[in-house]
Amino acid sequence: MQIMADVGGIPGKNCRGFCNYCYFKNVTSGIVLGCKYCPPGQVGCSHCTTDTNMTRDFFPAFRVLTQIQSTLFNTEISKDLMVNITGDGDVSCYPELVELTQGIKNMGMTTHLGYTSGKGIDDPGIVDKLINNDVVETTYTAFSTDPQLRRKWMNDPTPEASVEALKRFCESCDVHAASIIIPGINDGEILRKTCDDLESWGAKALILMRFANSREQGLILNSKPLIPGIEPQPIDEFEQIVKDTAKEYNLRVTGTPLCDPDNDSPYALSKEKNKEYLEILTPVRAKATIITSKISAPYIKKIFENLNAGDYVNVIPTNQDIACLITKQDLEEIDLEQVQETVIIPGRCFIHDLVAEEVLQKDGKKRLIHRGPDMLTMDGEMSGTLSKQDVLKQELLAFEDLIELINYMGVHI
Repeated sequence: MQIMADVGGIPGKNCRGFCNYCYFKNVTSGIVLGCKYCPPGQVGCSHCTTDTNMTRDFFPAFRVLTQIQSTLFNTEISKDLMVNITGDGDVSCYPELVELTQGIKNMGMTTHLGYTSGKGIDDPGIVDKLINNDVVETTYTAFSTDPQLRRKWMNDPTPEASVEALKRFCESCDVHAASIIIPGINDGEILRKTCDDLESWGAKALILMRFANSREQGLILNSKPLIPGIEPQPIDEFEQIVKDTAKEYNLRVTGTPLCDPDNDSPYALSKEKNKEYLEILTPVRAKATIITSKISAPYIKKIFENLNAGDYVNVIPTNQDIACLITKQDLEEIDLEQVQETVIIPGRCFIHDLVAEEVLQKDGKKRLIHRGPDMLTMDGEMSGTLSKQDVLKQELLAFEDLIELINYMGVHI
């Protein structure tokens, strides 16, 4: 079990400058998206407004420790309770990291260092201090173990120290490495060298992340390309890179948005070998339209076809690759002729409920708009620590919730 410790930070400022591929690189302040957390009559809140994470510097350690203590008052203490240090800046750049981890240790808990690039580490010796403070897990952006590539593409001022720190972390705690794969830069032989190093150092896992360079690939805060002229791999080619890497190395290799070769996610329930599990689910008794991403749509459609509900539950893909990043613009591009009276949108998509209703009723037809479960499946960022049974269980629970929503709110057959 983990509790979160938010140290704050501003992207691009509290990380020693943007990496060339950073999602926030071209983001300006003042972008308001809308989401399920917004007040009923207001579009925009702390969750979906970029001002929130573009204006807060790192918090002092005493404030973070106080927040942890407050959380503990409402948390059942267990032996495996761990604190996950996270923030919008780079955790390795947090100036009081040693003091913070020492404070957490004094509370009797271990620490997971959330996503860090290592760019804040000038002296690898800090790793020894962190390990002594019971840092037992680290999520570390490797990109490449070639210091010169890190210097050029991550703007890492001390790449040799960052790579040495990664090595020491691998040797001393559970390291979940991450690499955003940029075609022609850190794939191919460069990726193999990175994997060779991680495997020999003792890393536990590696997540490969598909580079996003356009709005439909996830740049919803600013559609300007991060690196002009570079085209990310087609999704099927990226999936194959993940599968090939997983087969070749003794690392727990996963990918996002696809895939996890070890447990069949995403959408393990869509696989023929898992078809029998669908018998557990409640029968579908109503009509509805499900709006989702273009990656998820074929899987969800297959599951409902296998549930013998393909004729009355239609699945509409948007141009967005990731369902939780669907915005008003994506809904506006949908052909409303395909949309039924009951519509289910992704639970975490970035659009206010009233705005979704307005867009999906602009043809004059009354439709009921509802949010589905937050997640129907898990990508490699979440599935990497789960078993096949865990993934199937989570998907069955999510699809049961979805079907119950369809049956309750949809037009009955």
